[in-house]
Amino acid sequence: MAFFTDDFCEFFKDLAKNNHRDWFNDNKKRYESSVKKPFEAFIAEMLDRIRTEDPRVQITPKDAILRINRDIRFSKDKTPYNLHRTAFLSAGGRKNKEIPGFFLRLSPEMIGVMAGAYQPSKDNLHKIRNFITNKDSGLQEILDNKSFIEKYGAIKGEQNKRIPKEFQAAVVTNPLVANKQFYLMAELSADWISKGELADHLMTYYHAARPFNDFLQNAMES
Repeated sequence: MAFFTDDFCEFFKDLAKNNHRDWFNDNKKRYESSVKKPFEAFIAEMLDRIRTEDPRVQITPKDAILRINRDIRFSKDKTPYNLHRTAFLSAGGRKNKEIPGFFLRLSPEMIGVMAGAYQPSKDNLHKIRNFITNKDSGLQEILDNKSFIEKYGAIKGEQNKRIPKEFQAAVVTNPLVANKQFYLMAELSADWISKGELADHLMTYYHAARPFNDFLQNAMES
């Protein structure tokens, strides 16, 4: 089933050239029919699929989808609207980026896919580092998985320059211990957006990331 027509991408291309409230208001019905409603239906479908495998994900599309309006309070760029639609598919949804989950961004340029924990708290960061240093945690098996490598390559994230003493020796042999973020990232062609196989294709990325998300969740619950 195709959720989107070609006008999903065309709307954002036009918005990029007319990123102001008057144009958006004049094209509000187009936004509703080509972007907002199809994206909500698509995220509902993705949540239904994910929920069958992870019952903890009991959120609605409203809980997952970020607003199209940009936060311009502290930005030099005062254009009011994002040029993409974004959603956090996790137990915490858009309000809690610490919980390991699945992140999707659809734009005319690409489909962005992310997984993992983007903002772990200090306590959870300590727990994750402890898990990484545990040789029996199963992390290496996850990193060596063929599907994981094909779709994501490796774990990404910024690193702390100062590492607690208890982890300094471990960093020498495992640089991941220095990470303060633990996420996966992939980019897909925007051509997938209007295809009927979009949800099926993205679920293959969900499945490839699921063991890593479970690893992080287990670490946080340890």
